[in-house]
Amino acid sequence: MIKSMTGFGIAEAQNDNITVEVEIKTLNSKFLDLSLKLPKVLNSKEIEVRNLITQMLIRGKASVSINISKKNKQLALPNIDQELFAAYLEKLSELEELNGRKFHDIMKMSLEAPEIIKYEDDQLTEADQLLIIDTLKNALEKCNEFRDAEGKTVSDVLAGYINTISEKLEKAKEIEPKRMEKIRARLQNNIKELTLSVDYDQERLEQELIYYSEKLDVNEEVERLSIHLKYFLDTLKSKAESHGKKLGFISQEIGREINTLGSKANDSDLQEQVIQMKEELEKIKEQSLNVL
Repeated sequence: MIKSMTGFGIAEAQNDNITVEVEIKTLNSKFLDLSLKLPKVLNSKEIEVRNLITQMLIRGKASVSINISKKNKQLALPNIDQELFAAYLEKLSELEELNGRKFHDIMKMSLEAPEIIKYEDDQLTEADQLLIIDTLKNALEKCNEFRDAEGKTVSDVLAGYINTISEKLEKAKEIEPKRMEKIRARLQNNIKELTLSVDYDQERLEQELIYYSEKLDVNEEVERLSIHLKYFLDTLKSKAESHGKKLGFISQEIGREINTLGSKANDSDLQEQVIQMKEELEKIKEQSLNVL
């Protein structure tokens, strides 16, 4: 069954050290357009996280947020890089002498320099990292379950549109014999008038009539359209991971046959069925944009 690209998943987990919250929202997009919000402590895991999301979501505009809160923060003590601090302090002192002026507080400036102070709660254990990845997987699975449920709804809607086109096609088949009879009658009247008024080449006239009849014949279009409609329904039921692009291609073929049918119609009743088929096809194209 097909999947929608619209989805939502949220998961939360904790151990003795941290609490993890993951929230995922997805919408339709031609490709995977990922907006990822990670805490700094997970910067080293960003590639792994992105690969996991890509593998499980495949396509869509995805917003993924991972929040981590440390338990017992009051017990966390800072680590100070004393060598780096001393180096900053020495450099700032040299700048004071070089410029002949004192800075406001070089001790404070040195302590606030990058990479001087690190907190214990910035460090994740291996168990913490496993918990984060498992929670992300859980949220992704929930998002995909949401997409499956939405996909079932979209599939039913698309099948309804296809069935409506099939109904219009059946009416077109019923109209076809009457349409051709009217065309033949009109041609016969025109030929009678023509043959009475001018000399003509009988063989050339017959060739032109055959050519004209073939140009108006819609049997091939009707047959191909029937095949495309069935293929569309079969694709809705297939177990492939992604259907959206394939359904888009089939929709184009359906549109091509409907347009050709309309250009050959030369009949108001048949043209009415063609217009109604086009209306349903536009709905299909719109809905198909949200299919994974």
